[in-house]
Amino acid sequence: MGRLFVVHLEGKIYSCKHCKTHLALYEDIISKSFHCKHGKAYLFNKVSNVTIGETEDRMMMTGKHTVADIFCVSCGSIVGWRYETAHEKSQKYKEGKSVLERFKISGPDGSNYWVSSHGRHIGGSDADDS
Repeated sequence: MGRLFVVHLEGKIYSCKHCKTHLALYEDIISKSFHCKHGKAYLFNKVSNVTIGETEDRMMMTGKHTVADIFCVSCGSIVGWRYETAHEKSQKYKEGKSVLERFKISGPDGSNYWVSSHGRHIGGSDADDS
């Protein structure tokens, strides 16, 4: 394996909750209205320090999309997914954008977002939602 190159971001940063590697900036959020099996998820215009997995077609709440899971480049944890192709015309704006699952990242204030085994939010802070 080669040398690991990690980009250090400046500003309000979202990072991997496991290893604290910088993943995205607050200013790159497009929407905080996304959902995943662990709760909230945010759509970002761009993310850093991730590797992209294999593409696959998934049926999501807004229709069929071709997506690829994204992983933290430092620890390998899955942190979300990237939209490669949206099959519905109204969803084309998502192409090339990435979703980070709030449960899997730390917020700019260092907060985590926890869910119970039943999928309900039980603790942590999501103060950046305001």
